[in-house]
Amino acid sequence: MSAPTLSPATLPAPDSQYDLIVVGSGAAALSAAVTAAIVGLKTAVIEKADVLGGTTAISAGGVWIPCNHLASAAGVRDTPEAAWDYLRHCAGACFRPDLVAAFITHAPRMLRFMEDRAAVRFSYAAGRPDYRPDVPGAAHEGRTIHPLPFDGRHLGSQIGRLRPPLREMTFLGLMIKPGPDLKHFLNALRSFDSFRFVARKLARHFRDLIVHRRPMDLSNGNALVARLMLSALEHGADIFTACGLESIEVREGRVVAVQVATAKGLRRMVASRGIVLAAGGFSHDRARQQQLFPHAARGQSHHSPVPATLTGDALRAAEAAGARLNLHQRHAACWAPVSRIPKSDGTHVNFPHLIDRQKPGFIAVNRSGLRFVNEASSYHDFGQAMIATCEADSEVTAYLIADHRAMRRYGMGAARPHPLPFGEHIRSGYLIRAESLAELARRLELPTETFLETVRTFNEHARVGHDPAFGKGSNLYNQYNGDASHRPNPCLAPIESGPFYAVRLHIGELGTLLGLDIDHRARVLDQTGRPIAGLYAAGNDASNLMGGDYPGGGATLGPGMCTGYLAALHAAGQIDDAPDPPVRA
Repeated sequence: MSAPTLSPATLPAPDSQYDLIVVGSGAAALSAAVTAAIVGLKTAVIEKADVLGGTTAISAGGVWIPCNHLASAAGVRDTPEAAWDYLRHCAGACFRPDLVAAFITHAPRMLRFMEDRAAVRFSYAAGRPDYRPDVPGAAHEGRTIHPLPFDGRHLGSQIGRLRPPLREMTFLGLMIKPGPDLKHFLNALRSFDSFRFVARKLARHFRDLIVHRRPMDLSNGNALVARLMLSALEHGADIFTACGLESIEVREGRVVAVQVATAKGLRRMVASRGIVLAAGGFSHDRARQQQLFPHAARGQSHHSPVPATLTGDALRAAEAAGARLNLHQRHAACWAPVSRIPKSDGTHVNFPHLIDRQKPGFIAVNRSGLRFVNEASSYHDFGQAMIATCEADSEVTAYLIADHRAMRRYGMGAARPHPLPFGEHIRSGYLIRAESLAELARRLELPTETFLETVRTFNEHARVGHDPAFGKGSNLYNQYNGDASHRPNPCLAPIESGPFYAVRLHIGELGTLLGLDIDHRARVLDQTGRPIAGLYAAGNDASNLMGGDYPGGGATLGPGMCTGYLAALHAAGQIDDAPDPPVRA
């Protein structure tokens, strides 16, 4: 791979001419751009932020694709029928046969296309199950794949345009892959092999910081965006940052151009084949939150960890051009619990709790001091339970509770595991510590006797590896995210070794699920249900084909990449309008 040279054109020229213009720069947008450029379309990417990657760049980067060739090569058997049954169960009454048929048919082809013709590479995530492993059609492994690590040096000067990961979710700035890499870091002081693995990773990381002043060993979503960036640039796509969509121009029923805001004022860009909207949804659009998020509609706060530039600009521009939203979804967003890390300037960083809740020695309680959820369930299901249990409260909040043994073994939110210090989090009030459970209840303003009884009951069952109340650790997904070395249940241990700790949880999300109504070729539909010629949507700007559910790791990135791919192929005339046959009648 050769490092691409930064184009001298940092702003689009007035009335610049392209075949396809892609709005956004996450996995969905860049998949559309890469596909379009490879099949011969003159392609431009416009990104509102100063950096590229959107939410994808700060994510774990998992991509959910049933029947993919990587799992098949590893001996995992999956079928289109099983994937169909699983998605139909998860989506319920919001199931869209046309979108699901297109996804199951074309997502494996998209993956092959990216690996064969672009610089995008993935690895099979052994043992990683779907989020609902006990429902019909669920896969116990194989559908979630991860981007291979990427050496940022291949991007040359373009590396400065890549959005960095959230530093609070790294280890000293180093990105850690989920799965085996994470287990090595958690076991670095218990296993010589793990210690050696971590030492080598850190040595290279610190060398990169000295030489390049930034991490170069990219992984997770950062690696996925970097690979897509390189592919788009190598195939001639123009990529513009600090270039936000203002409006869409429609002439005689067809989209023909966009107006974009730049440092030099408004610029018009013409698109002869179409425009793909993939700008990441409306996570920070307060007005739409209050309209569509149940808790925000009640006046409760929402705290999103995704980039602040995701304010729904593409949705508003599309609606002004005659498009409609699909509001027939189970949920408006992929919910997630977050804690708020205070910064010295008075602001906060929203930290998503993805890997601590599931571990032995942790529970979550509401403001009544009661458990309310299987703590090892997916972030989406956990967040949904938070919204429900706090319906009558002034805010959607809960507390994650752990004893000293669990907190130092696994870490707790932004507080890292032993041997790293955590005093700053005590001093800032982020991490709340007490010598006894009764004192912790008082500090959290919880009903003391109720809280003590909650912990006593949990401990009684945890000692024998059983959670009759909520089933923590009772399925493969729970256990995958627990501690495999802990017996008898990788997710359960009593909370009894003081001091005791708590982190306050708030409701957030990892992306919105209500988007523009699209058809099986990613064409945006108007108010009558007919396609708007030349207008496409992908990713979180498009209708969620999971029916507003979140059934597996990468369940937005996989469909997002597929719809971006289909949009580009359709714009290029390389795929027809005929619907894909349903997998089951």
